[in-house]
Amino acid sequence: MATAAQDSTAGAALTFPEGFLWGSATASYQIEGAAAEDGRTPSIWDTYARTPGKVRNGDTGDIATDHYHRWREDVAMMADLGIGAYRFSLAWPRVQPTGRGPAVQKGLDFYRRLVDELLEKGIKPVATLYHWDLPQELEDAGGWPERATAERFAEYAAIAADALGDRVATWTTLNEPWCSAFLGYGSGVHAPGRTDPVDALRAAHHLNLGHGLAVQALRSRIPADAQVSVTLNIHHVRPLTDAAEDVDSARRIDALANRVFTGPMLGGAYPEDLLKDTAGLTDWSFVRDGDLTEIHQPLDFLGVNYYTPTLVSKADGSGTHNSDGHGRSSHSPWPAADEVAFHQPPGETTAMGWAVDATGMYDLLRRLDADFPGLPLVITENGAAFDDYADPNGEVKDPARIAYVRDHLAAVHRAIQDGTDVRGYFLWSLLDNFEWGYGYSKRFGAVYVDYPTGRRIPKASARWYSEVARTGVLPGA
Repeated sequence: MATAAQDSTAGAALTFPEGFLWGSATASYQIEGAAAEDGRTPSIWDTYARTPGKVRNGDTGDIATDHYHRWREDVAMMADLGIGAYRFSLAWPRVQPTGRGPAVQKGLDFYRRLVDELLEKGIKPVATLYHWDLPQELEDAGGWPERATAERFAEYAAIAADALGDRVATWTTLNEPWCSAFLGYGSGVHAPGRTDPVDALRAAHHLNLGHGLAVQALRSRIPADAQVSVTLNIHHVRPLTDAAEDVDSARRIDALANRVFTGPMLGGAYPEDLLKDTAGLTDWSFVRDGDLTEIHQPLDFLGVNYYTPTLVSKADGSGTHNSDGHGRSSHSPWPAADEVAFHQPPGETTAMGWAVDATGMYDLLRRLDADFPGLPLVITENGAAFDDYADPNGEVKDPARIAYVRDHLAAVHRAIQDGTDVRGYFLWSLLDNFEWGYGYSKRFGAVYVDYPTGRRIPKASARWYSEVARTGVLPGA
């Protein structure tokens, strides 16, 4: 297969369509800090990060990048960089500390001020309701494996819409529910750190249900021309060889990684092969009559997060039993897939150990266009972690990140040229931040954060991306 460097567009400047949205993204727990201020109570990530051995170096999000206090500075920096849109998430325990009952207005006021400042600077706010920080009290009551959590999520969505629906025109229900379900309840490398494969499948269903109920809550409160979406980390799964058993392994992982969400959300049904593959674990009786109708709600676009492809084969003693990019565990995040092995794709890797392969972006976008014709796509996350540092001149040079983003944007452009309706691109991430189980050891940001002081230093990639966003032109390699 050709690499991005072999793409015929690699040396040419590429112009994106007029109106293409250029943005950057963050998540509440990763940047906000202020973990116990203005009524915020612990989320599952506060609890998990404080559990010895769960997060590298014992890091927590207690302070993070202190965005809760430095938000005005951060918005000014976005404006200086020419960022057209900012995708952020609301912290559920900051808005509704117990996951039940009325909102805390001080928590909502933070997001009101943030959104007003974005609008004043000409930056489009894109709000995500859930980026993994479930209120701990809801987890104590059973968490996402329980139906009640989906119902509470819809109530929280209504609170957010009532507070911000007059000024936020683009909403996302969930970010990467695969991580919430299968890393949180399957392999345990994400909060809440549970390791039950049936709970992981139950969680996936109730995340789907929560999404559908939240879409309905949003639609009933926001203007008719506002947009509603969901963001999925669609895995681009490739078989190691063309052998039938490897192709079947790819099918099995595709069902668990992708179609467990796209099936009910976009098609109104769970895939039959998924139900058959997992029949030895569960009869799926937690799916009640009417659930699939609740889940299958019209969306204005699908958010797509892509970083690296997934390479699998039938287990033969090589490879590993899991591949999640967020930590090792003796428990697999893949229920009923013990006969599948995961392999490191060839070639260059990022600081996360993830293969750099922009052809996966192109192939994924073309597949989604074929599977869901007429549904617009937005790249809601794409980026890379590298071992960045400030040099003696106070500059952060990150040519590998520029090359990564350039190649992936070229793949997006190629997909658009071939007929895929891609409406925008959000760089992950605006800032270096708390990278989940890796703590502060991995830097994804276009802006370097000196954690002891909180100082922000735009990296070379930030200035490069700024020019792309301002002009809509991707320079040649």
